[in-house]
Amino acid sequence: MTNTWSRREFLESATAGAAALAAGRAVAAAAAPSAAVSVSVFSKHLQYLDYGPLADTAAEAGFDGIDLTVREGGHVLPERVRDDLPKAVDAARAAGLAVPMITTTIVSARDPHAVAVLETAGRLGVRDYRLGWVPYDQARGIAGTFGALRQQFGDLAALNERSGIRGAYQNHAGDRFGCAVWDLWSVLREVGSPWLGCQYDIRHAVIEGMSSWPNALRAIAPFIQTVDIKDGHWERTAKGWQPVTVPLGEGAVNLVVFLRLLKTLGVSRPVSMHFEYPFPEGGSPLVRRKAAVGLMRRDRERLAAAMAETGYGALP
Repeated sequence: MTNTWSRREFLESATAGAAALAAGRAVAAAAAPSAAVSVSVFSKHLQYLDYGPLADTAAEAGFDGIDLTVREGGHVLPERVRDDLPKAVDAARAAGLAVPMITTTIVSARDPHAVAVLETAGRLGVRDYRLGWVPYDQARGIAGTFGALRQQFGDLAALNERSGIRGAYQNHAGDRFGCAVWDLWSVLREVGSPWLGCQYDIRHAVIEGMSSWPNALRAIAPFIQTVDIKDGHWERTAKGWQPVTVPLGEGAVNLVVFLRLLKTLGVSRPVSMHFEYPFPEGGSPLVRRKAAVGLMRRDRERLAAAMAETGYGALP
């Protein structure tokens, strides 16, 4: 008896097999104990602190790393990266912290300071960086923008590989490229490099897609390099409806649902916690620092509670 399959039968069988394999992997990921997840603090809201006090503040608040701003107006200026980034990393390590990631404005391998920033960071053991943002090219349109970015990001991925540091583009609420996670997914899958991915921001994903964000997360999951944690919601203001950032657990982000889905998808990546709601700005740096430590510690504890409830990772 000859065993022959039609093309349709073969495709149906292969599709069913792939679906079963994916489902099996998801079940295994959900059941398996998660490895420790490093949680860094994004340094933007502590811009008034020098490297030593910055590291001490992050350590006192309970974090194990710093996501350092290396950009115009940041803790490290791009033109001084070769001199100043080593100082910042040394200060963090002296406080018992790591600098696993940095935040930049780099969007192209041709950016003036791209080589210096990435080579210096890679040499210092920084493993991830966030890119800047890119507007849509209105002259080229959506498809033309995607086409240009595939080449631009492909070249950047090659530079990342040579420098030993992964790049990640953040999905951010607004009207630029990547605000809709689907267009970021479309370009990243064409670039096809492990050296360029997504920094997934749950606050911005919820702001842009209140009910649909889980679908986009499932698509972008294979490309996620780092994860941003913060909360927010829409609010009516004198300027109309505006997205605002609020303390963790007080906005529209369902952190438990998010972490459970990350666990199901097998996504375990370094976390950067952002604090972009108002912090006390009056008083001396010492007074501001004390208030900041309290707020940062509170949000970190809320994240730890959600991680414990979901079994997603464990804070070191």
